Amino acid sequence: MARVSITDQTLVVELEGLDRLWAIRSRIEIPLTNVRGATVDPGILREPKGIKVGGTHFPGVITAGTFRSGGEWVFWDVRNPAKAVVIELADERYSRLVVEVDDPRATVDLVEHAKRPAA
Repeated sequence: MARVSITDQTLVVELEGLDRLWAIRSRIEIPLTNVRGATVDPGILREPKGIKVGGTHFPGVITAGTFRSGGEWVFWDVRNPAKAVVIELADERYSRLVVEVDDPRATVDLVEHAKRPAA
């Protein structure tokens, strides 16, 4: 599972527990200016993953790590698709981060609220 937070205009994704091992990463930081948006998408796990470049993939069990699909890099860390959040990025190595979080709706709200300019 991943923990998503916003600090100093940066989106921070921290992997917890064994997910660090499965994904071969522990943390990803993205400037908020490069975050296009976030959505809850429990159906994302049915999408083709592409070629695994580093990480773990056991269909129906876990998808974690870096995958190349359709000319794009996608980072995955999902075991339970009901808790999957897709974070769309621009001008970054990854075009998307697909991560499992404890509260998908709250995570999407956090990302979307942080992207809005202060009034």
